[in-house]
Amino acid sequence: MVKAFSRRTVLLTGTGITAGLALPGVARASSTGRVGFTLDAETLDGGEQVTSLTLGTARLGPLDPASLTTTTFGVHVRATSPIDTGGQDIGYDLDRPVTAARLDHRGNIVLELSHGEGQTGGGTLGYINGKGRNVRLDLVYTITQNAPVRRHGRPVTFGGFTQGRLVNPEVDAFTHHVSGSGMKYRLYSPSERHGRRPLVVWLHGGGEGASLPDGYYDNETTLRANRGALGFATREAQAIFESAYVVAPQCTAAWMDDGPRFAPLIREIVRDVVRAHPVDPARVHVAGCSNGGYMSLKMTTVYPGTFASSVPVCGVVAGRKAGDPPLIPAPELTAITTPTWLIASRDDDTVDPLANSVHAHDLIPRAELTLYDHVIRNGHQFPGHWSWIYAARNDPSTRGTHLWQWMARKVNGG
Repeated sequence: MVKAFSRRTVLLTGTGITAGLALPGVARASSTGRVGFTLDAETLDGGEQVTSLTLGTARLGPLDPASLTTTTFGVHVRATSPIDTGGQDIGYDLDRPVTAARLDHRGNIVLELSHGEGQTGGGTLGYINGKGRNVRLDLVYTITQNAPVRRHGRPVTFGGFTQGRLVNPEVDAFTHHVSGSGMKYRLYSPSERHGRRPLVVWLHGGGEGASLPDGYYDNETTLRANRGALGFATREAQAIFESAYVVAPQCTAAWMDDGPRFAPLIREIVRDVVRAHPVDPARVHVAGCSNGGYMSLKMTTVYPGTFASSVPVCGVVAGRKAGDPPLIPAPELTAITTPTWLIASRDDDTVDPLANSVHAHDLIPRAELTLYDHVIRNGHQFPGHWSWIYAARNDPSTRGTHLWQWMARKVNGG
């Protein structure tokens, strides 16, 4: 899985060049006080990365954009794990190349940073192999000013830089909640709420659960590790679903550890959302990847009349090891009545697609199946297990109908 600050990103300060620096042939530079900056992040298909820094310079008045170049500032980052890794190094300590420096519409300096799928140094998550968990890395960014900027024709240096919060508009659109039983979840509420709206329940993979022995239960990793929940909150998805709530519970362990115990806790969250918001109980959908793919299927066996559709992505139904009893036995699969669309990739070497997705498809009445050869997006090939990328982008289709449109048309009992 993708190998994701609320509080941990706000840690240390950057440094600036000496106040009043005099450069040959240049008027003596005036100095300002310290400048705060935010870490601007995006959740890419392969996980969240810091893509730019925004310096709070608007209060200083108009700066000359022509005085900003990619070498005006240097950026360094040190990332460390917030919990014990058992000796595994999951962080990094390196310079981030500045690809552009500009002013935004408010007059703040924005430093665009080199980033991209599989690129080291931008990620906000680290994956601890021994725990099977993603964790939010502690990020310390240091900005160094290498040359003055200009204001009203005069050179200006900054007295230093203070790191602020991590900003990811897609993640920040989800609010924090805790159910009565103590399970944390994030909730996206649509801006258009006329009448009762659909609800999409996204169940994360095993790497996005809590690590309670370490006191780690962040209620955010599931939104930063991949676009599973975020995809349903995009403008495109919201138009297709005609405005939907999206809820992303975070397991205290892994769903497969005890699906029958976790199912009522997820059901409690669904009921909480339905009671507190104008949700149409006949249009509640469940989807999930890997561990969550298993759990999305399990929910339809435990609560057969609850969901309008189910989308298990690279989900698990077979036993964990050869000889283990199946997690979801054949009689339970054949009894599923919820419209189901399974998604997997043939090159998945984490969850065997034949023994799991294909097997489940063969047993679930009228189930749909999309089986990819590889997981490739924008020319980048991801591990075969990451077929949730396609679900998060509404790529799967059958008989001319794409996944989200298929889900949106499903009504429980209709």
